[in-house]
Amino acid sequence: MAMRVEEITSHDMTGTQLLVELNNVGKVYPNGTVAVQNANLKAGEGEFLSFVGPSGCGKSTIFNMITGLTGPTHGQMSVLGTTPKQARKHNETAFVFQEHTLLPWTNLIENVTLPLSLRGVSKKQRYAEGERVLELVGLKDYIKSLPRQLSGGMKMRVSIARALISRPKLLLMDEPFGALDEITRQTLQDELLNIWSKEKTMTVLFITHNVFEAVFLSTRVVVMTPRPGKISDVIPIEAPFPRGDAFRSSNDFGEYVGLVSGCLKH
Repeated sequence: MAMRVEEITSHDMTGTQLLVELNNVGKVYPNGTVAVQNANLKAGEGEFLSFVGPSGCGKSTIFNMITGLTGPTHGQMSVLGTTPKQARKHNETAFVFQEHTLLPWTNLIENVTLPLSLRGVSKKQRYAEGERVLELVGLKDYIKSLPRQLSGGMKMRVSIARALISRPKLLLMDEPFGALDEITRQTLQDELLNIWSKEKTMTVLFITHNVFEAVFLSTRVVVMTPRPGKISDVIPIEAPFPRGDAFRSSNDFGEYVGLVSGCLKH
């Protein structure tokens, strides 16, 4: 298989709905720190993009701008055909952090359905949706459990379920598996791809420091430079889905890991 690095601004979106577009986006903080500089990127419906780069290169800043938590200093951004803030108000974007941020005093069904509860959805409807997403992440039998009764991997599954309950078109994940052991991490990688394939049109943007994880999960890997953060390379991972241990042990996998690692060193 021929490995390649695509032109950042030339990704072919023919026949695919454009969900995220960054045109020369930059972010300068009030103290003068240039966090992101001239970032260009397009992400379409149903893609899985992983962002890799050194700490402090602006990966989380880009995610915060996409979700509307902060605005760019310059450049133009479009999310789901509107502004990032409007997309967030329409509940079409969801975020999963490295920390699970579950409410320790209440059970799983209440934790998972919290976004619907805050929107005034009836208990019957939100519980039905809660059971759906807990089954999707393999935790339907733990509906009445408290967070302290769960392992780290199970807590992360709950966080993912809570993000999915609003049926988002765009799911952003900021190092969600970073604190987990390698076996649990690989299991959740497999499960995340299974969930993504079932949701069909959901686009996932994923931050990781693990090149192996980025290659395994992604349709494309976005490589960022040290601060000021720039998107230097975008690498298509042209391996079929579903993926599993056979792909992890394949020559193609090793070559892709080498390609991404090489781009990180430039």
